[in-house]
Amino acid sequence: MTDPSLPQLRFLCFGAGAIGTYLGGSLALAGHSVVFFERPEPARLLREKGLTIWQGEKATRVPSPQVVDHIDDVLTHGPYDVAILAVKAYDTLALAESLHPYRVALPPVICFQNGVENEAVIAEHLGSDKVISGTITTAIGRRGPGEIVVERLRGIGIANEHILAPTLVAVMDHAGLRARMYDQAAAMKWSKMLTNLLGNASSAILDMPPSQIFAHPGLFRMEMLMLREAIRVMQAQDIPVIDLPETPVRALAWSANHLPLFLSRLLLGRVLAGGRGDKMPSFHIDFHAGRGKSEVDYLNGAVVRFGRRLGIPTPVNSLLTDTLLAL
Repeated sequence: MTDPSLPQLRFLCFGAGAIGTYLGGSLALAGHSVVFFERPEPARLLREKGLTIWQGEKATRVPSPQVVDHIDDVLTHGPYDVAILAVKAYDTLALAESLHPYRVALPPVICFQNGVENEAVIAEHLGSDKVISGTITTAIGRRGPGEIVVERLRGIGIANEHILAPTLVAVMDHAGLRARMYDQAAAMKWSKMLTNLLGNASSAILDMPPSQIFAHPGLFRMEMLMLREAIRVMQAQDIPVIDLPETPVRALAWSANHLPLFLSRLLLGRVLAGGRGDKMPSFHIDFHAGRGKSEVDYLNGAVVRFGRRLGIPTPVNSLLTDTLLAL
């Protein structure tokens, strides 16, 4: 349903996986113009099947989404007010390089990806004035091409670093995305990365669900040591841990950093297991689907890279990164 007090925006959504379908589909259902950019085969399926967003037993559909699979077609459908970047972090560089020749015609880009280095890549290729940091804590499951389920509605965050930010928050909140604005982009992105690290690489390496990892004393200890390394890297950059939509990251970080391991396992073990449960995290899904790549080098690997620059040891993150990359 449209709101006459809000502008009708034209969005370009790079990627129509789980996150792109959720964000772009929700905005389309709210009356905004959304053009999706995908690879040829996924684009064909999306044109045929449309988009479906499940929330509980209720399904809402975008029967005829605008989907293009070539950059020239993207520009034909423009101009746009804003773009949404919803591809995996390992695809950011290639996409940014392909967009570089068209940077003048492209709008500001909201980077909703996991990790803390995507924005720098976009800034290098499109210009720093084209970058808006974003994050999403709502849990989304993918049932198939263009069909997703909202598993846990939490919200999204948008950094207050661009003139469009207040408008985007209002528009996206009205679209049911539960948008919130954050004054510190780095704090928002690093805090989200803390939650992404937990039970992710270890699950892919060991082929175990997070609930079993958090229930195992030795593996839980490894997870907490990994988190402590990331927190120390944040502290060295004067980046605070902040809470995200429906996600108490500060309590998680404080418990991991200050409580004895036996006590943090007692307090956090069930909470973390309940948050992820037996649902396999993204590293596991990518690795065991035979894709030959995961985002480990952009999450755990980022902790290692920043730690190296700052002189902070990160042995656990390094071990997890090297092990998964070697498999």
